[in-house]
Amino acid sequence: MKTLVIHTGGTIGMVQTVHGYSPQLGIVEDCLVELSSLGHIQENFEVRIADPLIDSGTATPNDWNWIGGTIAENYENFDAFVVTHGSDTMAFTSCSLSYALEGLDKPVVLTGSMLPLTVKNNDGLQNLTDAMNAVYEVPPGVWVQCAGRRLHGTRVRKSHSSALDAFHDAPMDVPARHVSDKFEWQNYGTFNVPVLSFTPGMGGEIFEYCAARADGLILRCYGAGTVPDLPEFIPALRLAERRNVPVFAISQCADGGVALGTYAAGAALLNAGVIDGRDATVEAVYTKLLYALSKHTSDFDLRSSLATPMCGEFARERLT
Repeated sequence: MKTLVIHTGGTIGMVQTVHGYSPQLGIVEDCLVELSSLGHIQENFEVRIADPLIDSGTATPNDWNWIGGTIAENYENFDAFVVTHGSDTMAFTSCSLSYALEGLDKPVVLTGSMLPLTVKNNDGLQNLTDAMNAVYEVPPGVWVQCAGRRLHGTRVRKSHSSALDAFHDAPMDVPARHVSDKFEWQNYGTFNVPVLSFTPGMGGEIFEYCAARADGLILRCYGAGTVPDLPEFIPALRLAERRNVPVFAISQCADGGVALGTYAAGAALLNAGVIDGRDATVEAVYTKLLYALSKHTSDFDLRSSLATPMCGEFARERLT
């Protein structure tokens, strides 16, 4: 098996400077060579490096396009792909690759670390070793390998800001793999998709503003899908519907998700054309919105693709 390692940047390849940790070329590359010489990983790999190295906190869909495009350009020459990535937005990148690598039938494993390889007792060495070996075991699809665990590409989220075991996922028996008749990469376009969380006492003008200007909108609702009774809210949703702006509802709760048919407030959202995000993460919904906006020109195809499970992002069916 031949593996392509795509080194994008992130903490795993940083060194300590007077201004804090900073990415440096050669850290990940040298570590891979050493691991291979010690027999800890197979030696049949090549490396591609982002130029410049990406700080995941400043990552954009253009960076997803570079990563996905690199996989697509080298798809026929490699059997598997490992992507080193910063932890802050790794879940977003994982989801974006899951959707846009259409027809993927090879493993793609993302990994990173909370401590650089250049620091004693770091987690990067084990994570990198595990990711390089995981490609021999995992089924086709997108995965995240961290802290000794293999996590689902569209169900993963960063749940701790500093612990080495920072990532978790929700159970899912369907791989993060977009099944299609042929393999190709769907490029991401540039869209304005704000994420709004309801809070007690917030004004409704922000919804009017976003409904008039956004390309898509994500609402983080209370619990199973309840929202405050704001006079501007439903008219704003109607405006979004007239503009063919897709609106997703997800829960602020880490587990359980929304079920928009459960409460009257949730039913009102459905009646206003809001899409039930079920138990998807904000990363999965955000990237799916950008993917669908990039791919579909008709409102019917757009909404149909958003509501339909694609690669394991929904663990349960929508209530009817």
